[in-house]
Amino acid sequence: MRDIILGYNMKKDYLLFRDNIFKYYYLFFIVLFIINFSTAYAYEKLIPFQPGEKLTYKLKWNFIPAGYAVLEVCPFGKIDNQKAYHFKLQARTNAFVDTIYKVRDEINSYCDQYITHSVSYRKKIHEGRTKRDIVLFFDWLNEKVIYSNFNKKLEPVSIYPGTFDPLSAFFYFRCINFDNNKSFVAPVTDGKKCILGKALIIKKEKIKVSAGKFETFLVEPEIKHIKGVFEKSKNAKIQIWITSDHRRIPVLFRSKVIVGSFYAELISIENNDKK
Repeated sequence: MRDIILGYNMKKDYLLFRDNIFKYYYLFFIVLFIINFSTAYAYEKLIPFQPGEKLTYKLKWNFIPAGYAVLEVCPFGKIDNQKAYHFKLQARTNAFVDTIYKVRDEINSYCDQYITHSVSYRKKIHEGRTKRDIVLFFDWLNEKVIYSNFNKKLEPVSIYPGTFDPLSAFFYFRCINFDNNKSFVAPVTDGKKCILGKALIIKKEKIKVSAGKFETFLVEPEIKHIKGVFEKSKNAKIQIWITSDHRRIPVLFRSKVIVGSFYAELISIENNDKK
């Protein structure tokens, strides 16, 4: 009987995992964009990364290991003959979860060399039986973005000056000085809408993760723009711990909702060893 009960609970946990884990995995990077814009032009930018940097995270839903995510700064590219930073995010489930709900996702994002706005974005999703090939076309002359999925385009959406896609915003976010600010407001687009979000810098805190011990800032983004289970969870919360040194590396992400908790924990840093 005990084995039957344990098996039932495991099945329930994995069904929750299947339906929610990679939604929150994307939220990990999406929420990062919403805490950077209102004071952006008051800063002297110090870019803390260069091509070759690689950040690896392990993903977990409650106590269940789910997979890995890798963030990379690729060699510079060119978009419309202009030099651009190229950022890549890859996510995949581990071998065990592959048997339940296989995920192989990749996002490629380009922003201008001064990191002031996005210029190109593509997200290829393979999750279970779901496949998407999303491209965002930025028209900065008219301040519009066009969303396309497998070449099927939607109507253009208006964007704010300095708008980022979720991935390039993550890297822009790392250029910002937290020391003199307690909150931030940011514009971001997924191609279907452009929103302004808010986040608070809660405190400084020392934490330990798989990649080591770090002095960090604890950041809590506002989640009113995030739909789904966050709307249904009375005390839902997203927390991000980001190193307080000039590298500004997110080392831990945690979300708490009615169906459990999601974690993304940094396990390795490559080609960014400056202290």
